[in-house]
Amino acid sequence: MKSVLLIGLGRFGKRIAIELNELGHDVLGVDHDEDKVNDMIDIITDARIGDSTNEAFLRTLGVNNFDICYVTISNDFQSSLETTYLLKELGAKFVIARAERDGQEHFLLRNGADRVVYPEKQIAKWAAIRYSSDHLIDYIGLDDDHSLYEVEVPEDWAGKSIIQLDVRNKHSLTIIGLRKNGVMNFMIKPDTILTKEMTLLVLGEYKSLKKCFRF
Repeated sequence: MKSVLLIGLGRFGKRIAIELNELGHDVLGVDHDEDKVNDMIDIITDARIGDSTNEAFLRTLGVNNFDICYVTISNDFQSSLETTYLLKELGAKFVIARAERDGQEHFLLRNGADRVVYPEKQIAKWAAIRYSSDHLIDYIGLDDDHSLYEVEVPEDWAGKSIIQLDVRNKHSLTIIGLRKNGVMNFMIKPDTILTKEMTLLVLGEYKSLKKCFRF
């Protein structure tokens, strides 16, 4: 269980608060809007009304005592920047800030954010790749270039072993798991025979995956 300070209780912040609460973490939510704070009182550990750009107010929260500080302020980038900066100045251990537009990530990182999330961009990329690609079940981005992909077994791969296909050397992709009958198995062997009923968990770049699986 971790202690979390969450500043900004708009739609995105509220959703994070709910998820953190369900995971069993202690969450202190903060917003300048009394109605938003009141909406969260029965959901999270504690909630406060206040201006996060006010250093004196932030000091009363003891920000250095929290394991994680989220800055999820909506539609006010200046306040996000100021809040991020003040949190680090006051000794926050780890600050995650939300970007809402291109270019904001750079400024948030320069102002002290340890990580930046850009939900609109991230979900747009996920939806574009997921639903424009045949035979792709799901994927998780790891960095700007690499992701984990769950894909169907191509017809011409059925009946062949992993070592026969030699995907790593031929396509710069790594098969790290396979799913059969809803169960994911990571203990795969080079002589494992693939079937059409399986799906594969593959690590690599999208351009390599696209070429290999002919999306």
